[in-house]
Amino acid sequence: MTALEELKKLPTRKENPYIKEWKGKGRSIVGFTCHYAPKEIFYAADIFPYRLEARGTRETGLADVYYHRFNCTYSRCILQEGLSGGYAFLDGLCFLNGCEQIRRMYEVWKEHVPTTDYQYMITIPHSIYDEGFEWYKEEVFRFKEDLANNFATRLTKGDLRAGIDVYNESKRLLKELYELRKSDHPPISGAEAMKLIFAADIMPREKYNTLLKEAMKEIRSRDGIKDYKARIMVGGSPLDDTQIIEIIENLGGIVVTDTLCGGSRNFQEFVEVEKDGDPLEAIARCYYYSNPCPRMLNSFDSRCEYTEKMAGEANVDGIILQKIVFCDNHSVECTMIADELEPKGIPVLNLEREHMLTDVGRVRTRIEAFIERISRR
Repeated sequence: MTALEELKKLPTRKENPYIKEWKGKGRSIVGFTCHYAPKEIFYAADIFPYRLEARGTRETGLADVYYHRFNCTYSRCILQEGLSGGYAFLDGLCFLNGCEQIRRMYEVWKEHVPTTDYQYMITIPHSIYDEGFEWYKEEVFRFKEDLANNFATRLTKGDLRAGIDVYNESKRLLKELYELRKSDHPPISGAEAMKLIFAADIMPREKYNTLLKEAMKEIRSRDGIKDYKARIMVGGSPLDDTQIIEIIENLGGIVVTDTLCGGSRNFQEFVEVEKDGDPLEAIARCYYYSNPCPRMLNSFDSRCEYTEKMAGEANVDGIILQKIVFCDNHSVECTMIADELEPKGIPVLNLEREHMLTDVGRVRTRIEAFIERISRR
């Protein structure tokens, strides 16, 4: 199996060999729920950070006992996996108040998922300002201390710098991948690229970097994809599988970039540490001041500018903003972005969906009509 094939395989949680190998060595795995979780700190503590996802979840019966139907199916599916034992391999969880639905999950998980003993909530201010940064920096410091106390690690400045180096390397490689996708004839499909991105959070990061370096050699040597009708950007609610991307590409589109929190927004900024600087403060600064998500107030202009910039650099013909039903943050954001970009000649499709994509026919019809509208041929 080549490195590229291994990255694209995306094993399920029960079949994940990296989890089994890591746990077999007596090492800890801590889950996290949001882009603002400082993953470099996990690495510095010799902890495998695993981003919670719900690929393959098909029903939410257990979660519905504690969540109402107006909670989004993304959060309900993740909670379903926790309640049904799908995350029994975790030694802990780091929650963040990225949205009210995830914040509520912290309370339910703490009371009703006994397999996860260690749980921590990092709170983030709802706007970007200097006092808010001091708040978040203090939250990150407390988390680092709590992690060290509970998992018996020292977490020195040297450890933190090592974590920064490893994650900066991932960012460099993913930036290169996205640059290749901007070409007229991308050497990799959008579905393949998203699998490579998802793989980052389900395996140890050093292993991921090694595989991605090798996979990039294969990708660079490929012939480019020429037979497509339209170049498309995807944004909106979190994605943890490639089903929507595959529908787009099966209909003749090609996804060449995104503005997803688990995609491009996850590696735009490097953690920069001065020679004598504090690595913990550098980590907090990078996460807090990076391209903000829709939860942040008074930052819409910068998010819209980022969307327009990414679309222009990848020469897209249109943007598909998929939003999960009852996803409060993205439901408002997607509409506002469409209202801003459509008058500038950038076609936008606002596509409502459930995490469990059961209404494939409707989704397919809307995407097909959009591609026909923006088709190059």
